Amino acid sequence: MLVLVSSDRFADHLPPPGHPERVARAHVMQAVSDHWASRGVPVLAPRPATAAELLRVHTPAYLDRIAATAGRAVKLDADTFTSRDTAEVAALAAGASIVGVDAVLDRAGTTLPDAGHPDVSFALVLVRPPGHHAEAARAMGFCIYNNVAVAAAHALARGCARVAIVDYDVHHGNGTERIFYTDRRVLFISTHQFPFYPGTGAAEETGAAGGEGFTVNVPIEAGATDGDYLLVFDRVILPVLRAFQPDLLLVSAGFDAHMRDPLAGMRMSVAGFNDLGRRLYALASVARCPAVFITEGGYHLKVLGACLDGLVGVLLDRRDKATTSSAVAKAVPARVSGKGPDAEPLTPDDLPLSEEVVAGPSRRGAAAVQLVRAVQQRYWPGL
Repeated sequence: MLVLVSSDRFADHLPPPGHPERVARAHVMQAVSDHWASRGVPVLAPRPATAAELLRVHTPAYLDRIAATAGRAVKLDADTFTSRDTAEVAALAAGASIVGVDAVLDRAGTTLPDAGHPDVSFALVLVRPPGHHAEAARAMGFCIYNNVAVAAAHALARGCARVAIVDYDVHHGNGTERIFYTDRRVLFISTHQFPFYPGTGAAEETGAAGGEGFTVNVPIEAGATDGDYLLVFDRVILPVLRAFQPDLLLVSAGFDAHMRDPLAGMRMSVAGFNDLGRRLYALASVARCPAVFITEGGYHLKVLGACLDGLVGVLLDRRDKATTSSAVAKAVPARVSGKGPDAEPLTPDDLPLSEEVVAGPSRRGAAAVQLVRAVQQRYWPGL
């Protein structure tokens, strides 16, 4: 079973004009949600995360700082801004992740009438602002609250013994890593362009104290292809996940490793992202492990829509081709806001999507596998 978590309220976070994390991203997410809702996929409304839920991963002083921005435009760091409603919207994004966790865990252990085995539940949480750069006491990289970390902490509070987080955003999820760096209950795995923003994510960062060995960084050189990512998944990520045997799989689903994304230098395609999702879907299905995918980056609007549309199809176990061309085209109108001064014109990355797909692996994938194996085999002998 798949459920979506979505709301048009995510369009009420308004960074300055020209910012990559623009309101049009929310419109694309909502269009994808509406499209699949019309085909019978359940859509759940989010709720704001409570202070107690946020305090599991953020400090009291940080919550006070974000609350103080309500009704104002504030520059939190070089590229992270608030607007009038950002404090509310960020809490709603974190709460949406909790709603997704509750949806899949509440169904865990139920029985399909025609199958006689536990149903495996999936959720796709369509939110902004993204979250994986946010640290316990610091906003950065467009992120206010760390949505996936809030979700993981909520799962632990509900009794999950082992939670795995896979982050395939092109940027390293420094905030998620740091929050759980000493916690062996949370396995954090990240693939990311390296060296690159935010400067963290070296293979040698493996966790500390009781959490040593439960951080698996897979730094990949710019220019990596679908084949490189699939090689890394098959040789490193999937074996580690199988050995960890999580009770819940969380995925920080960023699509900015696409070849057309304006903020990075990878060469992934929409089909490549579908293949990543398909591998995680298959692993979770075989392991009877519920999974929640939570959006992170992805700044080319048509790529974002195509990847989200494809991911829904994967999580529904559809074998036919994605319906992106008709479903998402309507999500990118000539003016994406229509609210006077807030309206945004289209930019070059909104032109018709074209891809030069390189399916096979390059030397980058093999180099990443070799590096990570050298560091991680002491913790994960199956590598």
